[in-house]
Amino acid sequence: MLTKERVIARNNVTVVGAGNKTLMLAHGFGCDQHMWYHLIPQLKEHYTLVMFDYVGSGRSTISAFSESRYSALEGYARDVTEICDALDLSEVHFVGHSVSCNIGLLAAIASPERFASHLMICPSPCFFNMPPDYHGGFERADLEELVGLMDRNHIGWANYLAPLIMGAESSPTLIGELSSSFCSTDPVVAKTFARATFFSDYRHLLPQAKHPALVLQSAVDSLANPEVGRYIHAQMPNSTLRVMASEGHCIHMTHPELVAREIKAWLDN
Repeated sequence: MLTKERVIARNNVTVVGAGNKTLMLAHGFGCDQHMWYHLIPQLKEHYTLVMFDYVGSGRSTISAFSESRYSALEGYARDVTEICDALDLSEVHFVGHSVSCNIGLLAAIASPERFASHLMICPSPCFFNMPPDYHGGFERADLEELVGLMDRNHIGWANYLAPLIMGAESSPTLIGELSSSFCSTDPVVAKTFARATFFSDYRHLLPQAKHPALVLQSAVDSLANPEVGRYIHAQMPNSTLRVMASEGHCIHMTHPELVAREIKAWLDN
């Protein structure tokens, strides 16, 4: 059994703030907990914030990475539940970005007693188009080409994907931050996480959700269009959909004040 100290070190767990409500901030693919720094000042005065890096990301313990464990999102969900167990967390409000929304659902379904709600930032349960009922935004061939580019030219892949994800109106500084994050991830880890992210289908989890959810959908998002947000809201019980006046897939970075306002208003209610 993993000790508390080993889990905290493995996932580089950081705790800030001292509010009565606990928010666990879970980063998306190719990122790490640093990507929350735009949002932290907006939240730390009101809530206790638990941040971490998935194994293979950021300053996590890279030697703990295992392709067999992390080739599916269930492995990343185990990271989440093991952190909750190590810190003995309860009533956690899980703030997930992108693929972490699926990871949070897996963790909360496995250990419902640890969680209170989901706050989903630009989620997508499936990136594939599944006509006529679901339009995730991509054909399989598109995603195979994207992952293939990772093998052929990792830096070129990062420089191509970062502006696409951030949005055309994002500053060069923010695009550079995301591209650098992609480039700093070990290529084997990145490819494993990419396949677990982009080639999975977790739509079946939505009706199983046991906790209320706030879905924050960007009005313009090249990875998760508003139709995806509407699908999640229709399939997920006790969910609230807010389509934001924003562009891009990383609105916690590009529009932190707007995201923080929505989070506070929802949690206060």
